[in-house]
Amino acid sequence: MPATPHALSLDDAATVLYGGGVIAYPTEAVWGLGCDPFNADAVQRLLALKQRPAAKGMIVIAAELEQVLPHLLWNALPAARREEVIASWPGPATWLLPCRPDVPDWLRGEHDTLAVRITAHPVAAALCRAFDGAIVSTSANRAGEPPARRFGELSEHLLAGLDGHVTGETGDLAKPTVIRDARSGEIVRAG
Repeated sequence: MPATPHALSLDDAATVLYGGGVIAYPTEAVWGLGCDPFNADAVQRLLALKQRPAAKGMIVIAAELEQVLPHLLWNALPAARREEVIASWPGPATWLLPCRPDVPDWLRGEHDTLAVRITAHPVAAALCRAFDGAIVSTSANRAGEPPARRFGELSEHLLAGLDGHVTGETGDLAKPTVIRDARSGEIVRAG
C-alpha cells in the first residue's frame, strides 16, 4: 500500500509547486490536484496521473484577477460581460475567458479560452497567494470516476503520484463549480 503523501504548510506547498511537483488540496466542492500551470512537465505528470486528455484543457484558480490577467485577452470581452464575471468572484464560478495565443495548449486544450476561477475557498486562495500566482485546479480523481469530497477518498493510485497535500476541508458545494462561457454567458458545465 502506498504511503500517504505528507501534509505541507502553504510555504512548503508553494516550494513543491515551484519545483514541478503535483499536490492535492481542498476546493469549494471537492479535493483538487494542482501544479504550476506553466511547467509543462508538471502538467503532463498531472494529466497522466488523472488519465485526462490534454485536449480538454485545464482550469486554473487564483486568489486575485491580477494573477491571471497577463494571460487573458480581457478587453476582448464586452464591458457588460467583464462586469458579470467580476461580480461572480471571488466565488465558485469558473469562466472560459479569451486568452492570449501564447497560453500553452496544455492549459487551453483545443480552445482559444482559458478556464479561470478566482476562488473564495480559504485554503485554495491562500495556496495561490503563497505560490504568488495561479495554479492548476482539477478534481482529484481519475477521469470518469467520482471526485473525492474528503482527503480519505483519494485513490491509492493518485496518492502514490503526489508530492504532498495541503490539509483542510472542502466547501459546501455539492458538485464541482459551474463553468460558463464568458463570451456568451452560456453554461458549459452545470454546478
